[in-house]
Amino acid sequence: TESSLWRSTDYGTTYEKLNDKVGLKTILSYLYVCPTNKRKIMLLTDPEVESSLLISSDEGATYQKYRLNFYIHSLLFHPKQEDWILAYSQDQKLFSSVEFGRRWLLLHEGVAPNRFYWSMMGSGREPDLVHLEAKTVDGHAQYITCKMQNCSEATLSKPFPGYIDHNSLIVQDDYVFVQLTSGGRPHYYVSYRRNAFAQMKLPKYSLPKDMHVISTDENQVFAAVQEWNQNDTYNLYISDTRGVYFTLALENVKSSQGLEGNVMIDLYEVAGIKGMFLANKKIDNQVKTFITYNKGRDWSLLQAPDTDLRGNPVHCLLPYCSLHLHLKVSENPYTSGNIASRDTAPSIIVASGNIGTELSDDDISMFVSSDAGNTWRQIFEEEHSVLYLDQGGVLVAMKHTSLPIRHLWLSFDEGRSWSKYSFTSLPLFVDGVLGEPGEETLIMTVFGHFSHRSEWQLVKVDYKSIFDRRCAEEDYRPWQLHSQGEACIMGAKRIYKKRKSEKKCMQGKYAGAMTSEPCVCTEADFDCDYGYERHSNGQCLPAFWYNPSSLSKDCSLGQSYLNSTGYRKVVSNNCTDGVRERYTAKPQQCPGKAPQGLRIITSDGKLTAEQGHNVTFLVQLEEGDLQRSLIQVDFGDGIAVSYANLSSTEDGIKHVYQNVGIFRVTALVENSLGSDNAVLYLHVTCPLEHVHLSLPFVTTKNKEVNATAVLWPSQVGTLTFVWWFGNNTEPLITLEGSITFTFSVEGMNTITVQVSAGNTILQDTKTIAVYEQFQSLRLSFSPNLDDYNPDIPEWRRDISRVVKKALVEATGIASKHILVAVLPGLPTAAELFILPYQDTTGENKRTAADLEQISETLIQKLNQNLVHFELKPGVRILVHAAHLTAAPLVDLTPSHSGSAMLMLLSVVFVGLAVFVIYKFKSLPPPHIPFCYRKPC
Repeated sequence: TESSLWRSTDYGTTYEKLNDKVGLKTILSYLYVCPTNKRKIMLLTDPEVESSLLISSDEGATYQKYRLNFYIHSLLFHPKQEDWILAYSQDQKLFSSVEFGRRWLLLHEGVAPNRFYWSMMGSGREPDLVHLEAKTVDGHAQYITCKMQNCSEATLSKPFPGYIDHNSLIVQDDYVFVQLTSGGRPHYYVSYRRNAFAQMKLPKYSLPKDMHVISTDENQVFAAVQEWNQNDTYNLYISDTRGVYFTLALENVKSSQGLEGNVMIDLYEVAGIKGMFLANKKIDNQVKTFITYNKGRDWSLLQAPDTDLRGNPVHCLLPYCSLHLHLKVSENPYTSGNIASRDTAPSIIVASGNIGTELSDDDISMFVSSDAGNTWRQIFEEEHSVLYLDQGGVLVAMKHTSLPIRHLWLSFDEGRSWSKYSFTSLPLFVDGVLGEPGEETLIMTVFGHFSHRSEWQLVKVDYKSIFDRRCAEEDYRPWQLHSQGEACIMGAKRIYKKRKSEKKCMQGKYAGAMTSEPCVCTEADFDCDYGYERHSNGQCLPAFWYNPSSLSKDCSLGQSYLNSTGYRKVVSNNCTDGVRERYTAKPQQCPGKAPQGLRIITSDGKLTAEQGHNVTFLVQLEEGDLQRSLIQVDFGDGIAVSYANLSSTEDGIKHVYQNVGIFRVTALVENSLGSDNAVLYLHVTCPLEHVHLSLPFVTTKNKEVNATAVLWPSQVGTLTFVWWFGNNTEPLITLEGSITFTFSVEGMNTITVQVSAGNTILQDTKTIAVYEQFQSLRLSFSPNLDDYNPDIPEWRRDISRVVKKALVEATGIASKHILVAVLPGLPTAAELFILPYQDTTGENKRTAADLEQISETLIQKLNQNLVHFELKPGVRILVHAAHLTAAPLVDLTPSHSGSAMLMLLSVVFVGLAVFVIYKFKSLPPPHIPFCYRKPC
């Protein structure tokens, strides 16, 4: 209900209240600081009260207010241009501004949440390009790029052909990732440096269920993949430079679900040292922590400390016992997670964990490593939050507790020793700690409250007074990065400078590594290439599913390809000479091959297409050269095409089918060395819009009855019909739209038909009366009724009801014996059925003589003009008995008893309905033509 805004210009020593600068009654919801110009600040107001922006260009001293005509959900600042912002609204619209939010332009609607990105190419080209995932009119997702000031349909681009899965677009560094599910399996595609998309190649039988991109640092993709047989673990894979070919880095990494249902993978990238990761791997239902220094090429367990906090020896022998760490990172910027490291302190890692056979949530202690994970020391027996100050020259620890505290701990020697300090006179419930403005300062702010009812308390802690000078060159010593004594890591020896532990001076700005010297390449600098697996002897040999010659499949005669040795150098590895030549892939001339493994598929992978729409066929060849072959495609509808020099990566071959049906599409590829062919059967359909079940309204017991499913449009392609009769739970499935059946029980019976056409299923249900005998009579009406007949089913149903009521009133015959159906067309006519109704006990059933007596009574009253009704005030309609038809209306002979039937057909579409009723005796019923004027 209220907000207050405070500003400090002296690192939190004093604060000024700024409510009068933003409006005393303004309620604020969020504060943004421009990442490329910290002087620019943006405040959002609470959208439930008003939708406005407050903009400051002087570090928050003064503000200008701008009204918005949309409600901001999130903002995305440009990584280089300080005034460029993307705003995502609560109704899924994306807006852009080039004036730091002072004016906004609608970019696109139907944008997926958190699926919009600035172009972040390393080359920096097209900085105003926006990548986004948008929903099409028919609900599909599409990858779109456009300029931030012009995203019209005419100017936008669609880099990925076709649709993608919802919420699957990722743009990260030089890579773009999308997902497309077909055949029940997700397929992943990548574009490197905005080139054409290629399908990501995992080992053949990984069969992924889920994938998460972990890192795209240094021109390589690190991905976590959940395979078909995994539930709570993921496998780590690492790619080549293009992000296409992936090899296994570590199996069965533990995963869990976050508070918002997001997947959290127990993998931690150590800051400041490229290629260094920690991971929790599940082995026989035990979770153990592993470390790698070369991007997953080699993993090892963590050596436990030699002594505990009290100096007692720790008996923990690898591989049976080791140190295990919790690797969850806090999503809250004001609290630390289970593990922390900093770019400006590359050798220091602080984490919570335990010593033993597996990772445990019990007996958690705090551990620190000051040599990049080679050795560890226990520093606390309970969980603490640790803050890095002065490039790790000062470590600040505060106890993780729900109780109020007044002390913190300081270390000036990378966690070897700790001193206790009081930071408040009254115990404080600590809600968070903030270092400002980074690890280079010696100032931190603790915020919390004295009681659950008190206001916020801010405590500024300044450690500058502890130091009396800045560090000089003689206060540092060289430190070499290593992995258990091996100095060559990622193909280089790296030496850093560290402050001597006994020196108490302020470091200031971080200088980075002192020297980096390349190493001679060894087998350890190479990983197994795609399709190869490392065996117990260390050799990389082809997997059972991989054919090494497959790399030349897409190779053109006269060109060359890289023939793998089974090894590839770890990306970002800087080694030189040594075995590099032996393990590096060799260029080789492409062999001439006869076409082999020809496939023809549709671009969307489906075997159905819609009449009148473009179908794109892709021709793919496992071996041989499409560019040097003659390609012939016969579409199966009398049209064929021929191509020369067609590339498999082109847009494909497009064709439009004008008719529905199943078409045999054939492809033939031939060159001077041979030929190959492929066949595809394509189902071309037209959308099914309406189905009507046509059957007699009344039929005779144990007599065959024909039911027909009438479709609109009449020609829609391959169909499946599912029929249910009466109370039967087992359906009858046919490929034909007509079916013959008999009913052996008198009474009212239902028939249901479902028609399946592609992804569409439509249904209609009708009721049919079944009796051993019945009589029928044709009715006519006063000619003036035709003036009011709109010839639609609803009108005919209402008139039928009114006529039945008039007959009952005029004759006194029970309504259960009478059924009236007004026929379509002019002049207006109707069919009257006299039914042998019986009660539920089966008694009092009418005989043939009873029916004839009822019939004579009806005819008598009709001939006396006693049956009439009032259509509207002043319009009276008489009902007459019409002339007999060629087939007698009443026929009680043994061979034809009760065989008069009424066929009632109603087709309802956009207000159009047609009822056709006919009678038949011993001869088949006449064919009733239906004319649909709307083309398919």
